[in-house]
Amino acid sequence: MSRSKPVVIVTRKLPDAVETRMRELFDTTLNLDDKPMSQAALVKAVGQAQVLVPTVTDRIDAALIGQAGEQLKLIANFGNGVDNIDVAAAARKGIAVTNTPNVLTEDTADMTMGLMIAVSRRLQEGGQKLASGNWKGWSPTWMLGHRIWGKRLGIVGMGRIGTALARRARAFGLSIHYHNRNKASEQVEEELEATYWESLDQMLARMDFISVNCPHTPATFHLLSKRRIALMQPEAVIINTARGELIDEDAMITALEQGKLAGAGLDVFEHEPAVNERLLRLSEQGKAVILPHMGSATIEGRAEMGDRVIINIRTMFDGHRPPDRVLPIDS
Repeated sequence: MSRSKPVVIVTRKLPDAVETRMRELFDTTLNLDDKPMSQAALVKAVGQAQVLVPTVTDRIDAALIGQAGEQLKLIANFGNGVDNIDVAAAARKGIAVTNTPNVLTEDTADMTMGLMIAVSRRLQEGGQKLASGNWKGWSPTWMLGHRIWGKRLGIVGMGRIGTALARRARAFGLSIHYHNRNKASEQVEEELEATYWESLDQMLARMDFISVNCPHTPATFHLLSKRRIALMQPEAVIINTARGELIDEDAMITALEQGKLAGAGLDVFEHEPAVNERLLRLSEQGKAVILPHMGSATIEGRAEMGDRVIINIRTMFDGHRPPDRVLPIDS
């Protein structure tokens, strides 16, 4: 490939250090306003860029990819997943797709553990009471939550994040259970004293906490369906720091409203950035802790994501296969 600087268009504002390095290395156009690009702007971008650097907020579907010019060689996603990109359509057009894996594992696991504690100990509700000026002092029967020590945690998706969560949860005295396409290694199972469930339904019916930690694909859409949510114990809590589409949100909300679930800790939503008003009311009532998709939002994590994007671009334009290339599922 040409040794001239590749033309790179970035769709959102990135950390200053990342943007500065990209400007040094590439012919880079930045999004200084940090507003999601319109469809027209994305069409213009894929018609000009050799490399498009989108984020989870950009839908890079087959229709958009079909309008890309011959010069577009790489879609370097600034994110761990690629469910916002039609990877198969890109492959058909000869466009490589990369992501930034192995960067957000520890940050997301921290947030998942934090949500488990926040829901169980009513942290958000307590903070709201204090901020409202309604706290009258300590009482032995006020704001009672539940301890997590000794409870059972069911992890749906025992990949890197699920395993990192399991290690944290073990330190908090939880019993580790998991459902995955494949069993973890004997070494991991032994380390975590983890119990594998081939049947997701059977695991759901027995857990105190369910944490969803798998990617969003057509096969995992509404993995926690209305039927499966109904299998859960009324004392159970759902935690989701993966993707909102993995859960039938309406069914979960109804179960929370009817007391068929004890609580939920959510960092992602099915139709984000829109948040269901019923969820907002449940948050006010202390039945849900909800956060604005900030599970990976650490300074260190964002910097590492930028580094991965840069490495993928440089490797591609040095004539080599990018280390984080993502291939279509059926390839």
